[in-house]
Amino acid sequence: MSNESSVAAEQGTAPAAGASHNHNPSPNHTVSKDTRRRVVTASFIGNFVEWFDYAVYGYLAGVISTVFFPESDRQTALLATFGVFAISFFVRPLGGFIWGHIGDRLGRKQALSLSIVLMSVATFCIALIPGYATIGVMAPILLLLVRVVQGFSAAGEYAGASAFLVEYATANRRGLYAAVVPASTAAGLLLGSLLAALLSSVLTAEQLNEWGWRLPFLLAAPMGLIGRYIRTKLEDTPAFRELAEKDDGVKAPALAMFRTYRKQLIIATGAVLLNAVGFYVILSYMPTYLSEELGFGATESFLATTIALASYIGFIFLTGIASDKFGRKRMLITASVLFILLTVPAFMLLDTRNFLVIVLVQILLGGMLTLNDGTLPSFLAELFPTKVRYTGFAVSFNLSNALFGGTAPFMATLLIGMTASKLAPGWYLVAAAVVSLIAVLFAAETSKKPLLQD
Repeated sequence: MSNESSVAAEQGTAPAAGASHNHNPSPNHTVSKDTRRRVVTASFIGNFVEWFDYAVYGYLAGVISTVFFPESDRQTALLATFGVFAISFFVRPLGGFIWGHIGDRLGRKQALSLSIVLMSVATFCIALIPGYATIGVMAPILLLLVRVVQGFSAAGEYAGASAFLVEYATANRRGLYAAVVPASTAAGLLLGSLLAALLSSVLTAEQLNEWGWRLPFLLAAPMGLIGRYIRTKLEDTPAFRELAEKDDGVKAPALAMFRTYRKQLIIATGAVLLNAVGFYVILSYMPTYLSEELGFGATESFLATTIALASYIGFIFLTGIASDKFGRKRMLITASVLFILLTVPAFMLLDTRNFLVIVLVQILLGGMLTLNDGTLPSFLAELFPTKVRYTGFAVSFNLSNALFGGTAPFMATLLIGMTASKLAPGWYLVAAAVVSLIAVLFAAETSKKPLLQD
């Protein structure tokens, strides 16, 4: 039995007789170093733009809660703000199916070019919505509608960019190439955090509430146009072009995924759980946690998260390299075990209220998260064959993020209120790590093997 057949057998898929399982690029689709460089650049910039747009809401949650919701106690307003944040995630599984269908049927490039336009327009519109004091209940309703559009757009981005990079990469560097996706996501978060820190330090609270919070959202339009322009200048991936030339795709990728690749779908959804909860608790919710729950100043909270994000970006590429060397499964298992053992002690240290300790703890948590996040894109892309890769990735990634990622800030705030314990978000992270560990244990190792095509 060949390596590829072994992988298929381990993952619960029986290749059809005479089918070609592997992606071995034909001479017509050889890729130059210059092309790969442009692919990496375009993927980084496009993903950076989308996730800057998407993340600014989380960093400005405290201000948004006062602008869009009626006067009430602070925790209720925050719950309402994070509730809107969570509801926008519920459309993401639907978006995963639709973007997956477009990406697997019409091409990765087509899906990615459309998604960035939607995200940029929706984010720009947030800057134009009047507050509750001006239009009453229509303010949070309009905010919710725009966030739903953002959620739908984001559903196609992470999966599409990952599939794009993995299909362009050489077999021994797929982990490194795919690590560009979480790195660019963190870079978008980093810019959002820097802008939030800058605005909170140079503007008065009144100026920030009245108009300052709108400025980052206004940047969405020009940034989105730049990202889309760069993407339209690329060819689609060699793997997809070969599939299209052979007319070997499937008319209903989602149906094919559920019919043939159910085990991979379950494994992928479980494996994403640590990423979903960890990403939004550690990199998005943390400034709010530090300021609202621990009493830190807004500027200090944003600064601590900004430092942690910068270190995260550096760690993520090291993780991508390590996953190419040691394998996806080993890296993902290590990440889960570390979170199970160290998360609650780390949250205990946050309560010391010492700025240096808080920065070091956030760097530690971010570094642990990179072991998962830097490995996950290549792992998920390698689980599924070319004809359903975008769909399989997008549906599993967005389903887990909808149920547990988008709700993470809401759940963290709610659990703190219910338990009166500031450690509640830490225990929530531990539970996510346990589920991810179990899922990964059932997966086959996919690194260093040809991509599955059928």
